[in-house]
Amino acid sequence: MPTPAAPERPVIDLAPMAATHLADVLALGRRVYDTSVKPYTSWSLSAIAGHMDGEASACWVALDGGRLAGFVLGSMGFDQRTDWGNLEWIASAPEYQGQGIASRLVKACCATLTEAGASAVVTDVESRNTASAGLMRRNGFEASVSVTLFVKEMSR
Repeated sequence: MPTPAAPERPVIDLAPMAATHLADVLALGRRVYDTSVKPYTSWSLSAIAGHMDGEASACWVALDGGRLAGFVLGSMGFDQRTDWGNLEWIASAPEYQGQGIASRLVKACCATLTEAGASAVVTDVESRNTASAGLMRRNGFEASVSVTLFVKEMSR
């Protein structure tokens, strides 16, 4: 008896992010990010626009036909290091996770930043986000400086 064929995976194309992708990127970010774990950052239209308008934008989308499967937002400059690239936001839609899309997006972002002259690419991962930490390690990133956020709750 023949073995049933495995279901075909969709062909996911990568493309530079365009203004036409903004609404879908914003919606996916709102769906997947829990910004309460990093209160110094927020997911917003201005977070997206900052990278799209930044020097050497390295913003990419993964598309299944016209449907957004994932994105990455990166640009040149990190704090005072103008020679470093910053990969700040990356997401795969939950229904597309496990298909290698995030790794393809990381590679596209890093290649764009390298072409723009980045001597290093920096990203940060919340300590409990083991999936993202694994993604970054698989793509050649190494843990470097560790920062602990100290919070003092104030009574009113």
